[in-house]
Amino acid sequence: MRTAIRALAAALLAVSLAPGALAQSYPARPVKIIVPFGAGGPADIYARAIAQRLTEPLGQQVVVEDRPGAGSALGTDAAAKSAPDGHTLLMISNTHAINETLNPKLPYALLRDFVPITQVNVMPNVLVVNPKFQVNSVKDVIAMAKSRPGKLNYASSGPGTPYHLAAELFKAMAGVNIVHIPHKASGEARASVLGGQVEMMFDSLPTTVQQIKAGKLKGLAITSTKRSPLLPEVPTVAEAGVPGYEADLWLGLVAPAGTPAPIIGRLHAEIVKILARPEVRASFIQQGTEPIANSPEQFASVLKNEVEKWGKVVKFSGAKVE
Repeated sequence: MRTAIRALAAALLAVSLAPGALAQSYPARPVKIIVPFGAGGPADIYARAIAQRLTEPLGQQVVVEDRPGAGSALGTDAAAKSAPDGHTLLMISNTHAINETLNPKLPYALLRDFVPITQVNVMPNVLVVNPKFQVNSVKDVIAMAKSRPGKLNYASSGPGTPYHLAAELFKAMAGVNIVHIPHKASGEARASVLGGQVEMMFDSLPTTVQQIKAGKLKGLAITSTKRSPLLPEVPTVAEAGVPGYEADLWLGLVAPAGTPAPIIGRLHAEIVKILARPEVRASFIQQGTEPIANSPEQFASVLKNEVEKWGKVVKFSGAKVE
């Protein structure tokens, strides 16, 4: 029913104006970007960076509304039920691709109920260990884990989170048994590694880079396909011993399915211009993240691949919604 109503609304809107006029007349009122995560997190920070710069070219205020809850499902469902007219957008992340398999009771489907605008950025995780843990490389971790199966531990911010599944992907590809120690938040997990209660974790590079440089954590490998300019001496997991491994964090913008193509096109064009600004690129890179700004079609392919990839890892790990 929701799909039929959305399609009807989009059809009525599309026929009311020619494509060019529709794009130019949009937006008719302020635009809202729903962030289904807590204030101050990466999704909130980058949504606000875009919203501030999108207001002028659109000629209407662009605001960010944080609606956390239910592992991102609360705000995402609100966006899915919004009118497909381009006045409500949604910032999504890896969590959304994971939730498609992790939570079979979601009231929406990512690939059905949303249309991509663009992937905003990508940021690597980094495998960090307590400096007192006697390993200096990924190969050391694998060797120790194989010699002591089930004896080493890793921390995460909870079952089904990107940090948890990055570790489970590592376990599957490296063929090791390392025990998951879940925490309520990434800060708590990080504190356990810093304090030596847990040996290691996969954590976001922007969050941990200063602690690595200060010697409070030891960075063994980056989860992206290429090294980070923030830690050029740290190899990727793939080159350090697990070929083909990749587990980046990413953010992207989508709109409710049925949003007319001219509106998606205008939003995409303006956001790409923002992400191409030298000061924006420099700010992103300084924070350990890379702006992407791909096409809606390219982002759609990324989403499909991410849902399939993390669906397999969810099943392998046995992760469940608590």
